Amino acid sequence: MAALALFLALVLALSAGHKLLERERLAAAATRLAGVDGAIGPALSLAAAAIEGAAALALVLPGLQPLGGAIAALLWTTYGLALWRRRGMSLDCGCTFAARQKPVDGPAVARAAALAGLALAVAAAPSAPFSIETPFAALALLALYLAFGELAAIPATQKRKA
Repeated sequence: MAALALFLALVLALSAGHKLLERERLAAAATRLAGVDGAIGPALSLAAAAIEGAAALALVLPGLQPLGGAIAALLWTTYGLALWRRRGMSLDCGCTFAARQKPVDGPAVARAAALAGLALAVAAAPSAPFSIETPFAALALLALYLAFGELAAIPATQKRKA
């Protein structure tokens, strides 16, 4: 379970860093996803980054992994519901590192739901100590997660040609 907790912490840390590095783009994405006034988007994006950072930290601190998992599950559930409400709409959801305007589809919603489910599993389990294999397993999971994200971002028309 330690590798899963570290993997989720890495995803959360990358997401928080992404929001801080691309503030304007991700504030606009937060505005569209939440369906709020544009002036609220920057604060919403920064709040999400702060929550992601706190959850990531809790996931790597001994004894706080269940709390970190619960916070992450709540965050990804909220994100998944926002995506679900916007399914079919064409927008840049902030799901990838590159700005991509595309319809919100099943894989985007499924990714959020899967991450929420994994976070719930960490929340339900007792804290697990890190071993020598933990970072390698977590990085392997992260590589698979990033590869899935890139494959899911390919437009359906290109997938049919291949």
